[in-house]
Amino acid sequence: MREAHVYSEIVQSSITAEQVKAKSPSAIILSGGPKSVYEVPAPSLDPAIYELGIPILGICYGAQLMAQQLGGEVSRTGAGEYGRTELSLSGDSSLMTGWPSATTCWMSHGDAISKTPEGFVITASTPEAPVAVMENKSRRLHAVQFHPEVVHSERGQEIIVNFLHNVAGIAPTWTNTSIIDEQVALIKKQVGDEKVLCALSGGVDSAVAAALVTKAIGKQLTCVFVDTGLMRKNEGEQIEETFMRQFGVDLIHVRASDRFFDALAGVTDPERKRKIIGELFIREFEQVARDLAEGGNGPRFLVQGTLYPDVIESGSGHAANIKSHHNVGGLPEDLSFDLIEPLRALFKDEVRQVGSELGLPDEIVWRQPFPGPGLGVRIVGEVTRERAEILRNADYVVVDEIKKAGLYRELWQSFAVLPAVRTVGVMGDGRTYAYPIIIRAVTSDDAMTADWARLPYDVIESIANRLIREVEGVNRVALDVTSKPPGTIEWE
Repeated sequence: MREAHVYSEIVQSSITAEQVKAKSPSAIILSGGPKSVYEVPAPSLDPAIYELGIPILGICYGAQLMAQQLGGEVSRTGAGEYGRTELSLSGDSSLMTGWPSATTCWMSHGDAISKTPEGFVITASTPEAPVAVMENKSRRLHAVQFHPEVVHSERGQEIIVNFLHNVAGIAPTWTNTSIIDEQVALIKKQVGDEKVLCALSGGVDSAVAAALVTKAIGKQLTCVFVDTGLMRKNEGEQIEETFMRQFGVDLIHVRASDRFFDALAGVTDPERKRKIIGELFIREFEQVARDLAEGGNGPRFLVQGTLYPDVIESGSGHAANIKSHHNVGGLPEDLSFDLIEPLRALFKDEVRQVGSELGLPDEIVWRQPFPGPGLGVRIVGEVTRERAEILRNADYVVVDEIKKAGLYRELWQSFAVLPAVRTVGVMGDGRTYAYPIIIRAVTSDDAMTADWARLPYDVIESIANRLIREVEGVNRVALDVTSKPPGTIEWE
């Protein structure tokens, strides 16, 4: 929907008709899901939502739920469809205008709609789904059994576009420029004449957030870089060079690695580590704010580069709490700042587009994501200075070789992981007992799902050779070939 230049947001299926009415949406899409409408309990929908006169598109489970709730029938046929399937058009469709009689779609279902509700017509079918597409044009209710949102569905995005633009009549006005203008106006209104701090890490999220806020309030903004000791190699120097010397940003560099390592001593639980790093991170900001407040009013607001996947993964309603992010689930309850999160509604690819529109250089805009807690979530087990230094040097080698191979822009993320084990090895004529390094490289569009990258063997070999040769404390290298799901991109 975002790619069709229409703003959208995810809400829980438990939302009431009154709550929907209050939001005044131009259209509603009911998503797919792994449940069956026959399961108890199964996600349902307030039936009054269908009576609001708002155009609705049901996808997969959403299509079956619409059929069942409006008086149709869903059957357990025992003959599901999975993967590429031929779709045959059988009627005049608002969603597939001008399409050929047969095309390819992507199916993933066990149950099937066996009878349409009153007023609906069937406009497409597949071998195991007689009702692959059904439409009630007068009520602007549409449903598709397949998944138009995946790239494997031929012309699938056209269905989304036709529904949003033609059926719902929504103009494609949500562009990078409109996002920037809207956020600048909101920031100005929220901040007024107050001073603002920005958490600047050197990554694309915080950089774009800083650029947006700078565009809105200029010199009212002070950026702060907290060196936790868990940053990438030469991170502090690079940030100072880029933001102070090139962009003239008012930047405070806080060297706090001793405090972070002391707080993390003996801690192995990944959630505890995230929360410790997140809270101490904020406390460092509060100290900067107190220092700036001497002799006058200090900053009241804190800017963070929180993205939509951060919000979703930190848990909401039906969404599982996969992990807390220090800028979402890990903030202390007694936070003394009001937050400004201008990117909270955006996915990473949208953030990059906004960054380019704001004039940020490619080396910042296309920098691979780096977690807020830094190397702390890539060190399995206890975080110490020694282990952080090993991983920092290993990570530099991985990224350096990926860049030399011309793969950096093609990959979503590529980095090293340090597990909590040591292994026996032989180096020279002696026995070693040192750490293995895990190479992690993934491809993705938005970080909600990811696949492990099929790196060329010669690149893997070059990385492994350099890790063993150059990084003291490493004697073995492995490659992570886990997708998301079932794994996450990061290890902790």
